[in-house]
Amino acid sequence: MEISTKPYLLRALHEWCVDSGFTPYIAVKADAATKVPMQFVREGQIVLDISYEATSGLVMDNEAIEFKARFSGVSMNIYVPVENVMAIYASENGQGMAFEVRETEAAPEPPPDDDPTPPKKEGPPTLTRVK
Repeated sequence: MEISTKPYLLRALHEWCVDSGFTPYIAVKADAATKVPMQFVREGQIVLDISYEATSGLVMDNEAIEFKARFSGVSMNIYVPVENVMAIYASENGQGMAFEVRETEAAPEPPPDDDPTPPKKEGPPTLTRVK
């Protein structure tokens, strides 16, 4: 089995960012293999700050990137398989490297509901204002 260069490149670019005074970010394909705050996932992807200032206990090994970070004030354990990292780059100038990420099989469609009545909503409808 051939060892992938990807985790080594990720560590090298992280070190380059830190040594250069830049903030390293990773773009991640969020799926069942990742443990990330799903409320921040957009179109199946999430961008994470992996600087030492933003993380606690950062470990970047050949299998995964793991750390603790705060999201909206709540501490969370993050787990990202190396194969799910789409890019690593410096947030200040965008310099970095992108990687191919394999598509995973789509989850099977749930069986159709036998009850034709639509589910009832709780309470009155609400309007969310977006600026």
